[in-house]
Amino acid sequence: MPPVVLALRRLPAPRLTGLGAGLFASAVMLVIGFLDLLLLDGSPVAYGLLFLPVSALTALWVRTADLVTAPIAVPIAFAVGVLPIAGGTGGLGGQAMAVVTALAVHAGWLYGGTLVAGLIASVRKVREMGRRQRTRTATGTSGTVGTVGAADPVVKAAKAAKAAKAAKTSKAAKAR
Repeated sequence: MPPVVLALRRLPAPRLTGLGAGLFASAVMLVIGFLDLLLLDGSPVAYGLLFLPVSALTALWVRTADLVTAPIAVPIAFAVGVLPIAGGTGGLGGQAMAVVTALAVHAGWLYGGTLVAGLIASVRKVREMGRRQRTRTATGTSGTVGTVGAADPVVKAAKAAKAAKAAKTSKAAKAR
């Protein structure tokens, strides 16, 4: 196995909910924004470069069931983190205009990070769908995703409930 793959497998693999992934990305980007303002005078290039790995980590660490939230959460996190480096003056209106301007000027970084998160989430989803399909064919159920096979416990439970209801109905009919 390549050393890069081995190094990536050693990284922690937390599974965040959709909300947790959004909070993680927003908190990290806000900290990065403040550190960027403090250390680099609000360098948009440094902020954008640091946004890309945060987007990747967010998409890697979100649960499989919440994969769709990763490409949605990272642009929000970018907007939250750009607040300190936007540089607005003149109250709330001036700060809002500075944030909107910063988002427009640095849209390339925003689109890039969203694309990274979207690609990672899509690859993870496709791999999960393939894994499910292989599992279904290995257990003898239908090979197509989305169909329910005869060995499915839900189908067995539904058949058992139907049989119990039929037995109860016939027993009630005999009692009359």
